[in-house]
Amino acid sequence: MSKYLICILGPTAIGKTSVSIDLAKYFHTDIISCDSRQFYKEMRIGTAVPTEEELKLARHHFIQHKSIFDDHSVGDYEKDALARINELFKRKDQLILTGGSGLYQKAVLEGLDHFPQVDKQIRRSLNETYQKQGLKPLQDQLKERDQDYYEVVDQQNPHRLIRALEICIATGLPFSSFINKNKQANRNFKVIKVGLTADRQVIYDRIEKRVDKMLADGLLEEARLLYAYRDVNALQTVGYKELFAHFDGNITLEDAKTAIKKNTRRYAKRQLTWLRNKDRDIKWFLSDDISAMKKYINEKIPTN
Repeated sequence: MSKYLICILGPTAIGKTSVSIDLAKYFHTDIISCDSRQFYKEMRIGTAVPTEEELKLARHHFIQHKSIFDDHSVGDYEKDALARINELFKRKDQLILTGGSGLYQKAVLEGLDHFPQVDKQIRRSLNETYQKQGLKPLQDQLKERDQDYYEVVDQQNPHRLIRALEICIATGLPFSSFINKNKQANRNFKVIKVGLTADRQVIYDRIEKRVDKMLADGLLEEARLLYAYRDVNALQTVGYKELFAHFDGNITLEDAKTAIKKNTRRYAKRQLTWLRNKDRDIKWFLSDDISAMKKYINEKIPTN
């Protein structure tokens, strides 16, 4: 167990990319992405994929390697990521894991939770509700059946809402009661978790600037090219959904911009809440205190 996976965690726009690159250069190692939206090559601007310059500074894995039309599950990612990690550990003693997708990070570190089989009719019924009435009834149902998961799930993601609700309905139990039950996964590496944080207003200001930059870089045009495929699961993502609503004529462009910023702030708040409440192994640092992070990580890695 002399191999260490250094996990860089934190809310969206906190600076995980730059910190990960700095640490990868410091430890002369690679970065494993667990950001489920940055996997897709059609979604470059709206997912804040590292720039060409950033990708040259450190070797990244699982960035824009899939299409939104590929059938790619979190289980597929777990298998692929572990295979790559094990291969890289033959040559390196530390690797960096980073990204905003908690479920994908958890799959690498702990393995996936096991959920009971669900009658397909339940999912069909929930999908029909969504198609006819939108997100609100799904959100209301989940809040009633599983308040804990409702507080942390991406409430704008119909796929996540429907997945949780179908388990609640089929079993009569909260979806959250099935999470973190699988502790059988064996991993041949140790984990060091580093959390990035900042004052809430600093995070919100960064979100504002990031969204403005995305739009300046061509997010509107990128979303327009993807509009015909708006029902694809990968596109049920903040930044695209709001612009699709604008293309539908339901909201103005200014309202879409405002909604993107608002929904991103909400998502960041849920990410922080989940990380702080559910994972006591994280050591938290201000996002610009890279020297303290390096010191902490070095202290966790024994020297021979």
